Amino acid sequence: MSKLKVPHDSARRRLLRRSFGGLGALFLAGCDRLNETPWFTRMMSGAETMSRTVHKAIVPRKSMAQEFSEADLSPRFRSNGTSNPDNPAYQAMASKGFADWALQVDGLVETPGKFTLAQLQAMPKRTQITRHDCVEGWSAIAKWTGVPLSQVLAAVKPTAAANYVVFHCADPMGKDGKDLYYESIDMDDANHPQTILAYQLNDKTLPVANGAPVRLRVERQLGYKHAKYVMRMELVESLDQIRGGSGGYWEDNYGYQWYAGI
Repeated sequence: MSKLKVPHDSARRRLLRRSFGGLGALFLAGCDRLNETPWFTRMMSGAETMSRTVHKAIVPRKSMAQEFSEADLSPRFRSNGTSNPDNPAYQAMASKGFADWALQVDGLVETPGKFTLAQLQAMPKRTQITRHDCVEGWSAIAKWTGVPLSQVLAAVKPTAAANYVVFHCADPMGKDGKDLYYESIDMDDANHPQTILAYQLNDKTLPVANGAPVRLRVERQLGYKHAKYVMRMELVESLDQIRGGSGGYWEDNYGYQWYAGI
């Protein structure tokens, strides 16, 4: 049997991957020391800011994520990560059909308040069929209905200092389960017309496995930004004010990029 000849460009790509892999290993070996160096921290923070700036320059703030038809719907929308929060307070609300659940909105707002599920459902709604892209490599198309986040923000009147919206959730994370999930987006994405607090999936009440009673849909970003089991929204001025300082659970604990625009 003759030996398969590898195309020149494929061999070159393998060489490049090995070369960059070696460089990556050397880089990672010094990460702990670099992370303790102020200039490196500033450089990485600046690089992320530059990434967001370049992305916004290429893709205008009001650009829309692609929307699909019902014929494009995936057979099922999988539950990823937490599917039923091991949280006594959450379980108590779920047992009552979330009748006593209320979304708390506070921080840098003029009129902090709470919104029941019925109140959110009474606000102007938006329905959209979009593709969910997970950082793990899978995608699915689903139909979401919910209240535009901009409607909720308008009701609480953010102050001029508010730059970010933080979503505090009910799902415990980590080995000890003491850390509740949290994520954040900036005001540009918060006010985007496709950013909604979804309470329906494919024309049915949002299942617990997918984030009931409401979950964030921020359609121009990867799946880990789409916080489930949202309990509270807090408006802040800086990412430094959000727990570990990187803006979200995965960002703080596993080095995910804060801006996950696609």
